[in-house]
Amino acid sequence: AGLIDDARLISRQAGSKRGTVRFESGEEALVSGLTRQASEGAPICVVVTRAAIAEKGRFKRAQCRVVADDPRPAPTLAERLSAEGRDVRVVHRFPDNEWNLLFAQVWDGTVEFSGGSLTISPTPAMTLIDVDGTAAPTQLALSAIPAIADAIRRFALAGSIGIDFPTLEAKADRQAVDEALSAALADWPHQRTAMNGFGFIQLVAKLERPSLLHRIGNNRASAAARLLMRQAEGVTDPGVLLLTAHPAVRAAVLPDWEEELARRMGRSLRWEADPALALHAGFAQAVV
Repeated sequence: AGLIDDARLISRQAGSKRGTVRFESGEEALVSGLTRQASEGAPICVVVTRAAIAEKGRFKRAQCRVVADDPRPAPTLAERLSAEGRDVRVVHRFPDNEWNLLFAQVWDGTVEFSGGSLTISPTPAMTLIDVDGTAAPTQLALSAIPAIADAIRRFALAGSIGIDFPTLEAKADRQAVDEALSAALADWPHQRTAMNGFGFIQLVAKLERPSLLHRIGNNRASAAARLLMRQAEGVTDPGVLLLTAHPAVRAAVLPDWEEELARRMGRSLRWEADPALALHAGFAQAVV
């Protein structure tokens, strides 16, 4: 999202301001804001307003609109955060305990909190958050709200989000949950419904890029390969670096990643494929 680039209009319906463009890379995107004069085959400049998103069973092409600006790359994460007024520092890697926990939560789609857990599932229609636990329904719903607000931000959730709370019979209890959720998400731009009689609330937020759930969930071998590269870089014992992984994970490692890892570590790499390993269970160790 934010990329401005030249593309070619490859299709449009007569009289419509929408169509399809193709970038030089070959990727296609849906475009809006077409002028009446724009004809199929014409070059146009567009800005990507929503990145492409892979979902189970389908691939949603990027969305863009026509602009008159000069081409420029999409902003980096640091640039986006700076534009939001945040203090930014670029680091080589995030702290292991925080990042590894986040990766594990996204990989499983599960977040634990005191008295219960959240199951977060991406679907073609929306991202669903299911609240489960053993506490009384109202207590469980209120206890889940800090975890929900935290997961929405850390998982980078957006678009349509459905939250399935326990069914609350009393209107006053439903209002209490609505007020607590509103306070927890006060600084997160969105719209939402009130809780209905079945404990369901829907949130809608601007969607610009895939969430971590989409990034990891729809390309798990590639995500596991990145995790293995990160783990391997933390091996400090001397010797050849042996990486053991599922064959699908081994196949997902790009040659450039191997070269960069060997350069950073200053050592040779050796691979061992083990089909009995789970995708995320690869490991790295130093061997003589």
